[in-house]
Amino acid sequence: MITLQQDADGFIRMGRHYPASLRIRIAFADGSTGEFSGRTLNNVYDAALAEFRNRNGLDARGYNRTPAGRTNSGNRLDFVPVHPGMGG
Repeated sequence: MITLQQDADGFIRMGRHYPASLRIRIAFADGSTGEFSGRTLNNVYDAALAEFRNRNGLDARGYNRTPAGRTNSGNRLDFVPVHPGMGG
């Protein structure tokens, strides 16, 4: 089991998927803790990544399909929003 710490803005650092069967404990900013499966956090990560790509005009694979001349700083996501009671 690993433990992640939620920051003051409500995010955890998650730059990759975790194994689906891994149990992950999150220490929330309000002092509570929650235990989640890797699959649950992977689903949260995928939803946050899809929203990020949508807001930045990227396609499902993370590529910018606009004409050349416009640049995007990247298509990675390192921080994922979490909250107590998001499903375990």
